[in-house]
Amino acid sequence: MGKFVLCYIVFVLGCASFSTATVNWWEDGSLYQIYPRSWKDSDGDGVGDLKGITENLEFLKEIGMTGAWLSPIFKSPMSDFGYDISNFYNIDPLFGSLEDFDALVAKAKKIGLKIILDFVPNHSSDECEWFQKSINREDGYDDFYVWDDGLQDPKNPAIKLPPSNWVSEFGGKAWSWNEKRQQFYLHQFQSKQPDLNFRNAKTHETMLNVLEFWLNRGVDGFRIDAVPFFFEKINEDGTYPDEPVSGQTTDPDSNKYLSHIYTRDQSENAGLLMEWRNFIEEYQLKNGGEKRVLLAEAYSPIDVIDQYFGNDTHPAVHLPFNFNLMSLDKSSNARDLEESINGWMDVMWKKHKSANWVLGNHDNPRIGDRLGKEKKDLFTIILAALPGTTVTYYGEEIGLDNVPTQCTNITCDFRDSERTPFQWNDQVSAGFSDSNKTWLPVSEDYKTLNVKVQRGIERSSLNIFKGMQILKHTGAFKAFKNEGAWKYGAVNDQVFQIIRSNSREEYRILANLGSDLELVDPLCNSIDQNECLMEYTLVNRNSPHRIGEKANLNKIYMMPFEAVVLKRKMQNVI
Repeated sequence: MGKFVLCYIVFVLGCASFSTATVNWWEDGSLYQIYPRSWKDSDGDGVGDLKGITENLEFLKEIGMTGAWLSPIFKSPMSDFGYDISNFYNIDPLFGSLEDFDALVAKAKKIGLKIILDFVPNHSSDECEWFQKSINREDGYDDFYVWDDGLQDPKNPAIKLPPSNWVSEFGGKAWSWNEKRQQFYLHQFQSKQPDLNFRNAKTHETMLNVLEFWLNRGVDGFRIDAVPFFFEKINEDGTYPDEPVSGQTTDPDSNKYLSHIYTRDQSENAGLLMEWRNFIEEYQLKNGGEKRVLLAEAYSPIDVIDQYFGNDTHPAVHLPFNFNLMSLDKSSNARDLEESINGWMDVMWKKHKSANWVLGNHDNPRIGDRLGKEKKDLFTIILAALPGTTVTYYGEEIGLDNVPTQCTNITCDFRDSERTPFQWNDQVSAGFSDSNKTWLPVSEDYKTLNVKVQRGIERSSLNIFKGMQILKHTGAFKAFKNEGAWKYGAVNDQVFQIIRSNSREEYRILANLGSDLELVDPLCNSIDQNECLMEYTLVNRNSPHRIGEKANLNKIYMMPFEAVVLKRKMQNVI
């Protein structure tokens, strides 16, 4: 049944492309975030690994992905599940070996899938050799991290106080005392994640070496972690200024206690991104092949993210992630959605002709839990219908929800619920592992919510996801850089519309974000009523319509949480 459904969708949508604008692979691609611990376990230890990923890469091609971004797989004590790296040049044994990684890259290249690695340059693990050398003030590593003598306690000169009042992202002081070195070190995250010092030339050189090492192993790009935190304000006399109190909370250990005007979004950050972009471009000239890309993670104001593109003479990253839609919640309506999209497009599209859309990741509750379980497929349709690149967090393609978790001897992280094992089938541990014991629990609904089951259900989350990925390859969607090739907006408080078109065809995507039946105002003002007729091409499970039915744009009713794709051929095309 599943194969029949997909074949029919291909027939209905078509795959011809008539775009004239040049489009690079990352500009309208479909990227998929794999959280390696939770995607596929190949050796039965209950934790996902590289061999498990390699054995299932074909699935990503099945669902139309351009590339896979792997969350950290490097050697790590796992205090922050891989974002605390102790060796930037090796794979953690939990995930496999460098040979396993090479096999993964080779398989990906064979099937035409890009591999993007997490690049974590802001900090290392405190168990990293670099940090240990820095503690010992070994030659070249003395200022590899951010160190400071601290301040004298005016009440007791024998007591040292932190250099500033800064608070870490996870709460508590951002400065920790190292007894051996007799200085404080900065950590914007955990105390086990000391910040690297990018005012030190050796730090720059070392991180370029890290990039080159993985480029030489065949990766197609990097997702750069924690961009807002690379630099901090330092006064001319070498001291660090206190940040002002925000007024948001009275808890001095809360990250919200201060306004982070000196520890986030400093102007030097963009220059560092430009340096890495220049390195990537030089590597490209020397080694050839397809373009390697830099992606950036930054929960920052739009004017700051704008800087991360760089400029005509000094480009920076290719794609700063767009987190605007992450602010939506269950109460958000079509006008809220339009405002969130405008927040990106009014700046980034106008200046850079670039758009990307992110609704989930390993740091935020899953889509159904944030936006409503009845809206999961609706947002799958909206995201893929918008111009630009989509970024899918593993499990979104089958509608995976947050899973209740409890603290264990392995993990007690507030983000565990959105990191649970992927659900492949209805067998032991949802096909994620041969073991009954997995590092995080499998959802209780895995018998019915899994890839195998959904392949055979016409309007399953998986088949809707696949259908939208097929749409992205049609001529109308591929023409997204052409003038007038897309429009979007709220047609009333609850119904949102996206139009994608070229000279041959037009698609209209309509989605009712509300819980009531909606009569849509007339959408067609043509004298020729034939131009007001379209055909249902893809529908979600809330729709009463069938693929192939006709729709009149001047009389459309939308059921609660219904989302549909309509299509028509242009009248002047034979």
